[in-house]
Amino acid sequence: MNNVVRSSNHSPLQQGGEEQRREETLLPAVDIIEESNALKLVADMPGVTNETLKIELDNNVLSLEGEIALNMPEGLSALHAEVRGQRFARRFNLSHEVDSDAISATLVNGVLTLTLPKKDSHRTRRIEVQAA
Repeated sequence: MNNVVRSSNHSPLQQGGEEQRREETLLPAVDIIEESNALKLVADMPGVTNETLKIELDNNVLSLEGEIALNMPEGLSALHAEVRGQRFARRFNLSHEVDSDAISATLVNGVLTLTLPKKDSHRTRRIEVQAA
């Protein structure tokens, strides 16, 4: 994993323009753990569901985006609401050691776990020494 890119290239939500959009986009807290055969990326995205989560890989750039769904109880409508749904967005440049065809993801209670397997050529392996 190389760089974290904070920019977002989506259209603004309101007339406030790109600056308004940036204020409404949250950066999820992310932990990256390296194992011998894979990298694990764990992102906290509370309020995001499978339906509102989008994960894309384009040109070795991994994009995570999720909308926070705030649902009103059935039959009720808000006269005034100070809490709004927001979105999470984060991008990562993947290194050449990641096997992009084997990436897997799970989302449990707002915690996204991505497994980024390393290519066989980049995995740590033990070499046995034989006696002569």
